[in-house]
Amino acid sequence: MLSYRHAFHAGNHADVLKHFVLVQLGRHLAQKDKSFWIIDTHAGAGLYALDAGHATRLKEYEAGIGRLWGRDDLPAALADYVDLVRTCNPDATRAAETLRVYPGSPWLALQMLRPQDRLRLFELHSSDSTLLRDNFKDQGRRVTVTAANGFDALKALLPPPPRRALVLIDPPYETRDDYAHVLSALQEGLARFATGIYAVWYPQLARAEARQLPDKLRRLPVQSWLNVTLNVCAPSADGFGMYGSGMFVINPPWTLRRTLEDVMPYLVRMLGQDDGAGYILDAQGD
Repeated sequence: MLSYRHAFHAGNHADVLKHFVLVQLGRHLAQKDKSFWIIDTHAGAGLYALDAGHATRLKEYEAGIGRLWGRDDLPAALADYVDLVRTCNPDATRAAETLRVYPGSPWLALQMLRPQDRLRLFELHSSDSTLLRDNFKDQGRRVTVTAANGFDALKALLPPPPRRALVLIDPPYETRDDYAHVLSALQEGLARFATGIYAVWYPQLARAEARQLPDKLRRLPVQSWLNVTLNVCAPSADGFGMYGSGMFVINPPWTLRRTLEDVMPYLVRMLGQDDGAGYILDAQGD
């Protein structure tokens, strides 16, 4: 039985990295008139309350989006992402205590869409899939919500009709199988749709599967990729806990690396928790 609920972690440092990159990729696709799809394989609930329910247990957002919320010196690309979060908090000022709602990747992806574009959302957890459907019930044909395993769904969706798409893959990595499923989903997806943009979020953990995944992604038979990691602290001595996360992007826009070179040092300063904080940015191809 699935137990992972992203609401406990909404708005944390990993969400900041994942969603900032997602916004950049969506903005890139929207630069051309031709339509595109965004496919989210593990969509969660779509929107998360930060002042009630699960998020109040750990309050991880305070060390994530909360540290950016009141800043007036954000790099332009990062400010774009934070401004989108602000639209979910219409009564908010720049005071951190007014941050009450955090948007998940489905909601942020929706903001990138134009009338001709489509969003395909998948979530297997029964409670979150119900919330997801409720949060997007007024979007009509632009958004389709399916209670299903997003790994399996890719087989039927690729290639998408417009031949332009962003596929976001960010499973909870609850089990070792998730790491293998990421690789197999990418291999099958690339065989069907080699020109798509694929963005994979992954955690930085002590476990072997997490440490090995980036190298396995680098060895995929693709011409271009970009890998960025943000670690906010040194790994713990006992080997427990997530000390950072990464985004691996296949077929990234050529502008993404330059944007990350500008933003990542800032994120390290703002979100870093000890001297072990830092980032890695490497890429292959254009």
